Amino acid sequence: MSAGIDYGMGQSNVDHATGIRYGVIAQGNVGQAWYDSAEPDYGEPTCPKCGNAAKDHDSFEGDTDDYESGHGCSDFVCEPCRYVFDSQDAFGDEPVGWHVDEPGYELGTCLDVNIFVLKSPFYTLARFCSPCVPGAGDLDNPDDGGIKTYCLGHDWFESDKAPYPVFRVDTGEEVQP
Repeated sequence: MSAGIDYGMGQSNVDHATGIRYGVIAQGNVGQAWYDSAEPDYGEPTCPKCGNAAKDHDSFEGDTDDYESGHGCSDFVCEPCRYVFDSQDAFGDEPVGWHVDEPGYELGTCLDVNIFVLKSPFYTLARFCSPCVPGAGDLDNPDDGGIKTYCLGHDWFESDKAPYPVFRVDTGEEVQP
């Protein structure tokens, strides 16, 4: 079987230090560990009036005495609007994504329904993803002749067994479930 087409041309969705590709797997194919570990990401703070990037009030070097103030605390500043506002107004009600930063792992959401494995102590061999995530490895399509792709360890799955072979990044040894 062929590993597929590298739509990233070796430049995108790869850890250039290790040569290992970032992995993509459907959230539904991973166990409850994802839902228990993932934290919401509300993005960067923005002005509720104009949508521009907000600046942290504590590090703002200008004088805001004559700025309009919203309700609540003075957490953020919008210079163009001359507006000071609370963190409650700086972020949307719904998260823009989810992420996990645990020892050895750096994970995020991708295309709303997938997990993006950006760092892991483990890898597997997988086919390339479609053009939607160019250059990444598709963990839902493992392939013995595929590319090295960061993956989740066995303990992320309900059966304590990943749906692909798992290898240690540091030694290359296969990890048994």
